[in-house]
Amino acid sequence: MKLQQEVETLTKAGVQVIAISYDGTATLAKFSENAKLTFPLLSDPNSEVINAYKIRNEEADNTPRSRGVPHPGTFLIDSSEIIRAKLGHEGYRERHSAEALVKAVSAFQD
Repeated sequence: MKLQQEVETLTKAGVQVIAISYDGTATLAKFSENAKLTFPLLSDPNSEVINAYKIRNEEADNTPRSRGVPHPGTFLIDSSEIIRAKLGHEGYRERHSAEALVKAVSAFQD
């Protein structure tokens, strides 16, 4: 997982990495163990947070397995719990680099 490869860079920049998924805790625990993740994966099985952030992929709601899946994206939230940036891509395979995330964080820390 690319994010795991960049956790150290992000942590050094003062970024705490947390991921959220609509998958259940057992699935996430297995994935986390297999991928050797060092950051928390939060389970949102009813997509409540996903819906609150308005990132639910409505086009993927046609099967029970994909119902509630979010569009991939990154939210940068400051220590006051204010969303300072929302970064996303059209496709689910692309992810932001650590450098892009650090640059976005720097923009609101100045």
